[in-house]
Amino acid sequence: MSGAPKVRSMNVAESEKGPGLGQNGNKPARLIVSGKQKAKPARKVDKPPEEEKKASLASATKVSSPISNQERLLRLNYSMNASCSSDASSDSFHSRASTGRMTRSSSSGGIRSRQFNLKSRSFSGSANVAVSSADDVSPTIKRCAWVTPTTDPAYAAFHDEEWGVPEHSDRKLFEFLVLCGALAELTWPAILSKRHVFRGVFLDFDPVAVSKLNEKKLVAPGSAASSLLSELKLRSIIQNAAQITKVMEEFGSFEKYIWSFVNNKPIVNSFRYPRQVPVKTPKADLISKDLVRRGFRSVGPTVIYSFMQVAGITNDHLISCHRFHDCMAAAESKEEKTKTIKGELKPEPDISKAIDEFSLASE
Repeated sequence: MSGAPKVRSMNVAESEKGPGLGQNGNKPARLIVSGKQKAKPARKVDKPPEEEKKASLASATKVSSPISNQERLLRLNYSMNASCSSDASSDSFHSRASTGRMTRSSSSGGIRSRQFNLKSRSFSGSANVAVSSADDVSPTIKRCAWVTPTTDPAYAAFHDEEWGVPEHSDRKLFEFLVLCGALAELTWPAILSKRHVFRGVFLDFDPVAVSKLNEKKLVAPGSAASSLLSELKLRSIIQNAAQITKVMEEFGSFEKYIWSFVNNKPIVNSFRYPRQVPVKTPKADLISKDLVRRGFRSVGPTVIYSFMQVAGITNDHLISCHRFHDCMAAAESKEEKTKTIKGELKPEPDISKAIDEFSLASE
């Protein structure tokens, strides 16, 4: 083994090129003449004191051992890894808090960048699922098959709170009749998003007040009603309100008239699959014909069956839906309450007689 290396003077006059990374490793370059090592003669240059200090500092930074170079490289790699990890963590936190998507602002190339992009894409999928599961309909509750995780929240709430619940209020029944008639031109999500406009235009669906509305003002271009439905539909709503008032005068309420068709008890179909749910039934066709005979408009069998589903006259929730039994319980409680107040509830004689006579005449 050789002795300790000689430490050369740090004098500016005797300075030489410091060790650096070269082809043969970290060994300093030396001049060899006739088998002996000779230092390259230094040039004597007169320098001002400030330049002399800068030169001495530069030479001091250049002089380092192989161990110090290795430590410098390790520190450099460590700092780069730390900065990358901190950037990745900050980017991921920002993306989860805002949009749920993983995106990086920098477009650096290389293997490290491609690996990070792959990781970010894989994480992005889980982030999107978390956001969508929070905003959309909860998948843990079983609903009818037409209510999916991507269904409009207003429509899902309508399904969970109103659709299929037996309704006995004349105003609500008139509202459902109007909304179901609007299905010929709009979808349920669109109708529910404009429900407040419907209620404002049609005076909270008071049949007596709606029947007195001015048709010309209602269907005039630029009016709030004209942005909802066509002129034909708007005129039919006013006419139906007038006919409902006549039914209320004849039978006491529109509720008594419409529920008499099912003997005041909802029809429970107990469907298992969506394909089993019809668009119309013979009962809906019978009600439609009787309404047309009384002067109602835009009340075809399909519209009437949708009305029966919404108003709870028929329970068309699938048996796997959590609302199927809830609607049945609501109907039973209403029936029990009616029995305790009035005794056994039976159809009005004049209503039953009118229905029977109309059925025989149609046959």
